[in-house]
Amino acid sequence: MTADRFGVLPRIGIRPTIDAREGGVRESLEAQTIQLARALADTISGALRYPNGERVECVIADSTIGRVAEAAAADEKFRREDVGATISVTPAWCYGSETMDVDPLRPKAVWGFNGTERPGAVYLAAVLAAHAQQGLPAFGIYGRDVQDSGDVSVPDDIREKVLRFAKAAVASQLMRSRSYLSVGGTSMGIAGSIVDRAFFQRYLGMRVEAIDMTEILRRIERGIYDPAEFERAMEWVRVNCVEGTDYNRAEKQRSREELDRDWASSVKMALAMRDLMVGNPKLKEAGHGEESLGHNAILAGFQGQRQWTDFLPNGDFMEAILNSSFDWDGPRAPYVVATENDSLNGASMLFGHLLTNTAQIFADVRTYWSPEAVKRVAGHELGGVEAGGFLHLINSGPAALDATGQQTIDGRAAIKPFWELSEDEIAASLRATTWHPGLTEYFRGGGWSTRFRTRGGMPVTMCRINIYRGRPALQIAEGWTIELPDEVHAVLDDRTNPSWPTTWFVPRTEGDGVFRDVYSVMNAWGANHAAISHGHIGADLITLASILRVPVFMHNVDADQVFRPAAWNGFGTADAEGADFRACDAFGPLYG
Repeated sequence: MTADRFGVLPRIGIRPTIDAREGGVRESLEAQTIQLARALADTISGALRYPNGERVECVIADSTIGRVAEAAAADEKFRREDVGATISVTPAWCYGSETMDVDPLRPKAVWGFNGTERPGAVYLAAVLAAHAQQGLPAFGIYGRDVQDSGDVSVPDDIREKVLRFAKAAVASQLMRSRSYLSVGGTSMGIAGSIVDRAFFQRYLGMRVEAIDMTEILRRIERGIYDPAEFERAMEWVRVNCVEGTDYNRAEKQRSREELDRDWASSVKMALAMRDLMVGNPKLKEAGHGEESLGHNAILAGFQGQRQWTDFLPNGDFMEAILNSSFDWDGPRAPYVVATENDSLNGASMLFGHLLTNTAQIFADVRTYWSPEAVKRVAGHELGGVEAGGFLHLINSGPAALDATGQQTIDGRAAIKPFWELSEDEIAASLRATTWHPGLTEYFRGGGWSTRFRTRGGMPVTMCRINIYRGRPALQIAEGWTIELPDEVHAVLDDRTNPSWPTTWFVPRTEGDGVFRDVYSVMNAWGANHAAISHGHIGADLITLASILRVPVFMHNVDADQVFRPAAWNGFGTADAEGADFRACDAFGPLYG
């Protein structure tokens, strides 16, 4: 498959395994086994897409796999055809250690057909044991209900697990061999912006590319950007980016000339950051061959504060527009960029983006508002889903404009993949956003900050990777966005910063543990930032984390939705969270 800015898109390899005994057994299974493989491929390609909108492709082995020579032939084909993960399927007994996929870097799953005529489930158990014994974790897929001999359908419970695995496996492989582009260094002492190269290399298979922020300044001052695109972008900004109130004190407000310069600088920053991430052939045409290449980055971070923002316009417009699903050229896949160079929150955003193909919200986990505090400050009694209080998610402008919630699915506020956006939804997102001169107490060099309020009723998932003494761990909180009455929103929002975008969030609480109430969720959050994705994707995040060997220490996902490699059961079944840590320690990071 040809490469685009997401690299060479990984395919899913389908491995039809079979009982090798010829003279009646193998021959009787050939047709059903191949049909099951095709049904799997159709299920995956019909449901999943890559971040660029293309359908996920599957590659089926050239023959059924009964002995090691056929396994080796399938492996060779998969290497030629960019297969990043495999699913083996069989309705019968097969020779486990001969037919299994032994590539240590390739996520793998096995579907053992639940039938009575042939022992597909027996093969499943045997081959999963072989995987575990050889240190090659594999996901086991076993249907709840017995199927009849010759049935080549994919039952709903099988489909759910197949798609969860395939989605997470593709996400893991899209990161592999790509870069995190660290523009600048540590922002204001934030630990996440002390970029941990070992984490990116050993767990995600990524390299870290580090450059100084002056490279963006050099490109701006030397005109190393596409001038035609700059003019097109400036015209779009003039028409679509509505300026709001300047909340600076009168003596601190910038002149119209300065504000216009800030707009031009902000747009050039966005162009430079994008070109640094993925390259731009237009630069080569202009004689900038080296600069045209980019850094092969699927993720970037910008330090900004304070060495840049103390004398230059902030990066809020750059981050907000790149993270959005559209710009002056219409809909397109987001470029994931972390503010304050918080690489761990950037990685969390990347997880959400690759699992959903949608734009992500970057925010501070700023404030827990208890019912009592809301009553005291705003005179408002909370009820409904927010009766136990809520969290204020807000930061200085990097949240994608998609987070306004002006897109809809079945009439409800949503964030959608870029290929599903309508012109009306893009226009509505822009109308719901105002741009305010940056507060000079934060941003002495000026710049622009976004302001919007996320619509309520969206199912969302908040997550964050943290590192504890060299070991990463992921935390997850599913919940919903909420809307407050206008007057209540204004009172609470103005206490923080009225020129920044706000998302009011209520995690789903279950009455015990960390999720016993909203306050406990806030109190247990591991860092100052979080990544927020549309949809309840906690189960997908858990599956992806297990592929990468990143344990999850906090989540509110139903137990029957958690899908990890079968070997995890060997580290304890009564305490699934503890078993996850033990399994990840035992198997070690995916990339060593």
